[in-house]
Amino acid sequence: MSKLLISFLLITVTVFAQTEKLGKEITLKEKTSISKILDAPEEFIGKDVLVEGEILDVCAMAGCWMELKSDVENQKIKIKVKDGDIVFPVEAKGKTAIVEGTVYKIDLTKEEALNYYEHVAEEQGVAFDPSTVTGPVTIYQIKGLGAEIN
Repeated sequence: MSKLLISFLLITVTVFAQTEKLGKEITLKEKTSISKILDAPEEFIGKDVLVEGEILDVCAMAGCWMELKSDVENQKIKIKVKDGDIVFPVEAKGKTAIVEGTVYKIDLTKEEALNYYEHVAEEQGVAFDPSTVTGPVTIYQIKGLGAEIN
């Protein structure tokens, strides 16, 4: 191959392999598995963590949240930011994200949970079955501070 073609290929690979950095720079070095957080969430409330996972979904309306797949099957955690602080790109679904943020919880009454899950279903364009909410709900999330998407 010619040197020009090799240079073009190297530039192309570099452009497409770049990491997209969002929000503040990641400062934590040690990753915490999502399953470890979800197995004992109360131990992590208020703590900053570094998590990594496949991006399962992104808020299509404002890019204000994304869900990361856990290392354990059928587990996921939502990364939430204030609208506009960070905008997670919808096209990031299926990519891997490394996120630094603070774990927090939301306690919802049954009525609040009904409203919340109805809103989520509306956002995602899916039907909501109110009978799936049988009582108060506690949700654990991570307030995203910085993210890198590969």
